[in-house]
Amino acid sequence: VQLQAYGGGLVQAGGSLRLSCAASGRTFSSYAMKYMGWFRQAPGKEREFVAAIIWSGGTTNYADSVKGRFTISRDNANNTVSLQMNSLKPEDTAVHYCAAARYNRYGLELRRTYDYWGQGTLVTVSS
Repeated sequence: VQLQAYGGGLVQAGGSLRLSCAASGRTFSSYAMKYMGWFRQAPGKEREFVAAIIWSGGTTNYADSVKGRFTISRDNANNTVSLQMNSLKPEDTAVHYCAAARYNRYGLELRRTYDYWGQGTLVTVSS
């Protein structure tokens, strides 16, 4: 399974960005990888949960810090998960990673639930 995250960049506070994560590989399918998530890691901090979605049904989950500002969605036909980020704040500055999991073993907010990770894309929000 390969995950390719893209869409990061530099934006002013209050602006928007849309991240996408393209999943591929012979072993990947939205049937096998039931859960997709976005995490982020700011300089000097631990990687933290941002949002997650279940391929089947589209149930979503968000960190409190992004609720009402970020929206996670999936495109089943193209095996792509997106993160629409609005009303961005300087504290949203971080490398953002997408991840895939076959099972929700420990909770979608926990990194150890996920089996595969993308390479990360940098989001920088200037004040």
